[in-house]
Formats: sequence, C-alpha cells, structure tokens
Amino acid sequence: MPHMKRIDANTLHAWLTDGNEVAVLDSREDGEFGASHLFWAVPCGIAKKEIRARSLLPRLSVRICCVDDGRGLADQLAAWLESIGATDVSVLDGGTGAWQAAGHIMYSGVNVPSKAFGEWVEHHYHTESVDPPVLKQWLDSGRNMVVLDSRTFEEFTRMSIPSGISVPGGELVYRVGELAPDPKTLVVVNCAGRTRSILGAESLRRAGIPNKVVALRNGTMGWELAGFRCERGHTERFAPETPKSLPLALERAKQFAEASGVGVIGPLDLERLSDDPNRTLYVLDVRDPAEFRVGHRPDSRSAPGGQLVQATDTWIGVRNARIVLVDDTGVRARMAGAWLRQMGHRDVFVVEGGLDAAASTGVALAPVPELQRTVATIDVTGLVALLDRGDDTVVIDLARSIDFRDGHIPGALWGVRSRLNALAEPLAGAKHVVITSPDSVLARLAVDEVAMLTKGDVRVLDGGTEAWHAFGRPLVKDRTSPPDEACVDCYLRPYDRNSGVEEAMNAYLTWEIELVNEIRRDDTVAFGV
Repeated sequence: MPHMKRIDANTLHAWLTDGNEVAVLDSREDGEFGASHLFWAVPCGIAKKEIRARSLLPRLSVRICCVDDGRGLADQLAAWLESIGATDVSVLDGGTGAWQAAGHIMYSGVNVPSKAFGEWVEHHYHTESVDPPVLKQWLDSGRNMVVLDSRTFEEFTRMSIPSGISVPGGELVYRVGELAPDPKTLVVVNCAGRTRSILGAESLRRAGIPNKVVALRNGTMGWELAGFRCERGHTERFAPETPKSLPLALERAKQFAEASGVGVIGPLDLERLSDDPNRTLYVLDVRDPAEFRVGHRPDSRSAPGGQLVQATDTWIGVRNARIVLVDDTGVRARMAGAWLRQMGHRDVFVVEGGLDAAASTGVALAPVPELQRTVATIDVTGLVALLDRGDDTVVIDLARSIDFRDGHIPGALWGVRSRLNALAEPLAGAKHVVITSPDSVLARLAVDEVAMLTKGDVRVLDGGTEAWHAFGRPLVKDRTSPPDEACVDCYLRPYDRNSGVEEAMNAYLTWEIELVNEIRRDDTVAFGV
C-alpha cells in the first residue's frame, strides 16, 4: 500500500472551521461508526465504499480526510479513493483516539448533525410538545385533532400511533391544508423518537398555519414506554395528488425560506453551477420517492425532504458544498432548504422550473463502474438444483444483519464483506460458493474477495435474495441470528435489538436530549442563520 498523506487532529479541526469544502469519511462499518465518531464524519465503510463514496463525493478533487480507530482501514479507503481519481486525500494520524486526545469531542449514534439540530430547534423555537398520557386522553375523548406521522411510510406501517396518518416530514406543509382544513383542529406530529416530531411540528409552526401544533414527546418510543400499544400494519396516508391548497402552502413556504436565506435560481443557473469544477454540487429531488420514480432530472438523486433534513449525512458528504433542491411546486424544496440553511449549510438553492428536464425514470444511483465487469452468475433454479444435490454448496449472504434476520435463503451464512475471513473455514472446503445480497449488487462487488478464500467455483445469485423470494422460494426469519453483538455492520436502534429494548429506548432518548448540551462545547458546530 502506498504511503498516504497524514494530518494531525488540529489540522483537521482547522479544515472543519475554515469555510472551505472538506469531506471526512469514516472507513469503519456503520455499527462501529455509531459507537464513537467525529461530529462531521460521514460513514463510508470499506464494505460499501464503491457505492457510498461515489454518491457522497460528486467531485473527486475535493479535500478528503479518511478516519478510523487506528486499525489501518482509513489507509485502505484512502488508497482506493486515489485509485479512482481522488486527488487530495489525507488520513487522520492516530485516528479517533488522536482526535479525542487533542481535546476534541467524540459522539455516539448516527445522523448526529441532524439529531443535534433537532434538539437545537426545540430549544431555539420552544417547540411545544405533549406527553403520551395526555395524547391518549385526547384520543379517548374524541378531541378535534389529527395525528400526523412524519416518518417514512414503511416505518409507519410497522408501527403507528392509533388514528395516525402517514405524512413524511417533507410533505407536512405541502399537505396540511387538506388534512386539517379547520383551524380549530389540533395537529400532533410524531416520529419514532424526537427529531422528526420536533422538525415536523416546527415546520408547520414556522409556516404559520393557524392550527395549534404540538410534537408527541419521544414519539412511538415514548408511547410504548408509557404503557400504550402501537398499531401494526396500518396504511392510512396522505392523498398523492397535488393539494388544492397549494397556493397557500407555497406562500407559507416562501416566507420561511426567504427568512432562512434560501436562494432561488433557474435551470440556466443550475447549468452554470454544474459546470463549476471548483465546487461540489448536490442536486437533490425532495419529492415523494414514488413521484421521483415516475420522472426526474437525470442529474438528481431522490432525497425526500423530511428524511433529508433528519439524516443529511446520508446524501451530503462534503461540508460547505453547494446544495440544489428540486421539486414540482416549490413548497417541499423551500421547506427542506430553509432547514438546511439553519443547520449551517451555506449555499442552498431552490430551482424554479427544475423539473423541466425530468426525462429519467426509475431509481437514480451514482454510477459504480465495478458493477460493469462480468462475473459468473447462477439463477434461482440453478441454486435450487445445487442445494438439492447437497453438493458441498455454501451460500454467503452479504445483506445487512437486520435484513438477514428478516429473511434469508435456508442454510445461508451471513457475512460482512470487510470481514470475510470469519467465513474462511466453511469456504475452504466448499465445492460451490454462491454469493447473494438483497439485490445482488454487494454480492457482485465481493466476488474477488470471496474467491481468495476458496478453491471452489464462485458465482453470484442473479437478482439476489429478492429474486429467490420472487420465485416463490422460502425465506428463513430469525431475529437472533446474527446476535446483537455481531451486528457491526449497522447501528442497532432500540427496536432492532433482541433484548433490553426498553433500556435501549430510554438510553436513546436520553442521548438525543443531551446532544444539545454536547454541541455547546464543540466549536465546529454552529446552527442558525
């Protein structure tokens, strides 16, 4: 491995505060990242580097610092980034330990900038909230109210507050006129914990709707900790068509966006920004994902507004980059843009007429050249035949641990791509090895690494585990495999755990609340306009 440029903790600290573009990429897996990391670090684990790095780094000449906990992973990531064309890559000398030893603050959890921002918003704007027992009394009494769940529809269907309606946070201001046309209707906004409840409720308040708006304190976690049951499988959601109250929603969104300093540009301005080789540009479509799939700009990525604000580091990996938001009416883009500005993102723009070039369909992903190379594959019927013969066949599943628990091919072994040595023994004696992942993408990227551990033939399951299930083949569900302590590949939220769920809920909520105190000690963090 070539010698990498190294910087010390104080140099990285200066980079984070000098106002220029910088990306801090943490090379560990998501679970390890969640245990302890820098505030502005973005997870880019070795196992998914080809996918994540390309979506996080639209401009490879940006200043990059790779971070780990001293095990050499940062050097691996840095070397790979240079191999694909990154030109200004450094490694934090001594890793996270050196950062802490220099007196800088470390954080646990994921999506920390957004979570901390949510707590700041509650303190700054004095967002009103309601305790679960009081909400239960209101529901039982038949009070004139609506409960709007600001999480994704998928999260809502898994568990929801009784009478709740799925309205992801980016849709709230856009659609509240249809959902609560009577100004006397109380509006309660909830999520699983705190961030999206607070930001959703405060979005409606900042937009100036006449209704009283409150957040459900601690969301569905608080509801269950109070002894109440969530409902499962409910599908109530907002009507998908353009709301009749659009003119009023746009007026409200414009006021908030203008007060927050969101810029408004046209398609020609966007072209000029796209042609600037010296600045990183993110073009994010904040509409509902279903709308995005129907048609979107070829240069954009789907980033539903509410999720973008509550998990900004999923989409934005470069601090001080330019951010351009696109939608069809201007409401959702302006609301998301206003919050991003208040989160400290300096150059945030909304594009008027930004969907005029919406010619692409489907799900837009950053191109991954490694997926273009030819690999040996096997279809579902071929794998069934191998397994039926009992012909020394090993199936390796590289799904996230929590997805593996939800359903995997019978007999499959779970693995993390960056830790395949853990499977060396079963692989060594295999005659046939079939690699799978939910959609086969990660499996295709891991072929060479698996081949180094076996003398057997190595093939990828065409279409992955999704194809296996679609073919009518059974999946095994087992919440205990892998066990919680083995799930280094993802950060387990309280609901994901096999034991100690109530304790984990309380710890999670305490962690969120304390973030506002943590950032007061961190001079790299400044919220507000």
